[in-house]
Amino acid sequence: MGTTRKTITLSEQQDAWVKARIENGDYTNDSEYFRDMIRRDQEQNTKFLALKQAIQEGLESGVSNRSVKDIWTEAERRHKRPHA
Repeated sequence: MGTTRKTITLSEQQDAWVKARIENGDYTNDSEYFRDMIRRDQEQNTKFLALKQAIQEGLESGVSNRSVKDIWTEAERRHKRPHA
């Protein structure tokens, strides 16, 4: 995988924050910090899109004839099932 060099501008406060994270040993350099931020953002976005899709599917499925108890029981059963 190739790399691309980027130039960014930070406020003094933001720069101090990044430097503090590095000095604390959380990251070895600025690039590692920013790459981690991007990975976390990508993960969060993936989860958000999955949730958005699930909500849309729920809205499109219409009104259920099942009781709240039946729906809750099904949700608990799904939650306990090992994820594939």
